[in-house]
Amino acid sequence: MRSGGNKQKQSVSRRDFLKTSGVVAGAAGLAPALSAPFVSTAMADTKTLTILQWSHFVPAYDTWFDKFAKDWGEKNHIAVTVDHINEADIPARAAAEASARAGHDIFGWNGGASGAHLYRKFLIPVTNLVESTEKKFGKATIIGTQIGFNPDDKSWSAFPDFYINYPTMYRKSMWDEIGIKPDTWDDVRIGGAKLKKKGHPVGTSLGHSNDPNTTWRGFLWSYGGAVQDKAGKRVVLNSKETIEAVKSVTALYKEAMTSEVLSWDDSSNNRYLDSGISSLILNPISAYRTAQQINKKLADDIFVAKPPKGPAGRLMGAAAGFYGIWKFAKNKEGAIEFLKYYADHWPEAFKASEGYNNPCFANIVPKPMPILSNDPTSNPTDKLSVLQSSDEWSAAPGYPGPAAPAVDEVYNDFVICDMMSKAATGQMSAEDSVKWATQQCEAIFKKWAGKA
Repeated sequence: MRSGGNKQKQSVSRRDFLKTSGVVAGAAGLAPALSAPFVSTAMADTKTLTILQWSHFVPAYDTWFDKFAKDWGEKNHIAVTVDHINEADIPARAAAEASARAGHDIFGWNGGASGAHLYRKFLIPVTNLVESTEKKFGKATIIGTQIGFNPDDKSWSAFPDFYINYPTMYRKSMWDEIGIKPDTWDDVRIGGAKLKKKGHPVGTSLGHSNDPNTTWRGFLWSYGGAVQDKAGKRVVLNSKETIEAVKSVTALYKEAMTSEVLSWDDSSNNRYLDSGISSLILNPISAYRTAQQINKKLADDIFVAKPPKGPAGRLMGAAAGFYGIWKFAKNKEGAIEFLKYYADHWPEAFKASEGYNNPCFANIVPKPMPILSNDPTSNPTDKLSVLQSSDEWSAAPGYPGPAAPAVDEVYNDFVICDMMSKAATGQMSAEDSVKWATQQCEAIFKKWAGKA
């Protein structure tokens, strides 16, 4: 379950941000060294720490985090305040704080946005923090590196917190009945067409929100297409692989889905599956967790699998969560010390999220992972075990290159979603929709060239 956004609101905020970025980019502030022992005299004088992050889709996680932060603050004589906002409001809030040079000490991004790169000049480097975490828990994963690492100077602009995977969730009884396992995109289309005739379509949004932004990127990659090259310098979207992917999405839409997916937000496919109508969705496990609460029989019939495989392999988009520390933060040292302490207790965060948050450091949650390897609430108890290796088939929006401001804007403008929907609904041919999307991407990349 993921929340939709207001595109107009985000666009206005982005324009305001760009107008003020030249001024704000010079905001003073250097990254403090990791202090030991804690608490330092400077931090004792500050006595406050403010954190902003999204309202988690597993409410128990927010309950855990708020208490965790408060307890840390009490131990160190720091008054910690945690504010939660809807995921869709994060881009606008980040722009507002950067523009005003005032706000929270720690800012938590979540979703497809590459805030760590878009706001690089506004954030203190957290390289020492990340490297100390890697020494304890292994190297940052590919996704973790994509969202926070700057290849040009080998620095880190943000601390990778977690990523959210997008597995296949399907009604096992329905797919068993037609004798097809949804292992490839062709399987999903062929089997989905049969189940649609039985009143159980596939449910994948073609609207403007995070889920379709993530899903259709994964589809594109699995066919060998991509927005940018590995260096992140050149738009490579206009290719035969992309055209083939768009044609396949068109067929999937026409044969296995219904037109209502064109206006869906990020909660729509959850409700579709949990209502008993849909035969298959791609979504974080929040949809399954909700089903467990409302209909145990239905939940027992929902199975979790790797995302479908395409001609070029099996790959799916992932939504990333990460923390940045503003240059204008009032308590930079406290912010770093809190994140250091948080990293040391990350397995607790993983459990509090009920397996929803996935790790960005190789060994921070050793396998077999709790909950995913053995979930007493699931039938069978190993139903979620496939998610333990989801980093092998998950990637951030910039894949195969790094996340960057241009990638962020392509994502926020829903270019890939529109490319797919224009062809699927017959507004454009596959070839023309790819040309249109390529032009949009090239204009965005040109605008950002030399600015990042």
